[in-house]
Amino acid sequence: MNKIELKINGMHCTGCSSRLERVLNGLETVKASVSFEEKKANIEYDENITSLDDIKEAIEDAGFECKE
Repeated sequence: MNKIELKINGMHCTGCSSRLERVLNGLETVKASVSFEEKKANIEYDENITSLDDIKEAIEDAGFECKE
């Protein structure tokens, strides 16, 4: 399992962070915790099943921007 912390831009409230957390946790093998206050996501994933690009694409599809 890989672990990564991504900075998230575009969250305006705790509802945004909750929605993004649901999106990320809906990806296969992904366990994510998103913090609105810290503007970041802590993500654990199996790179053999879900790639970092898949995760970044899901974040962007949800309407947010991310940086490593």
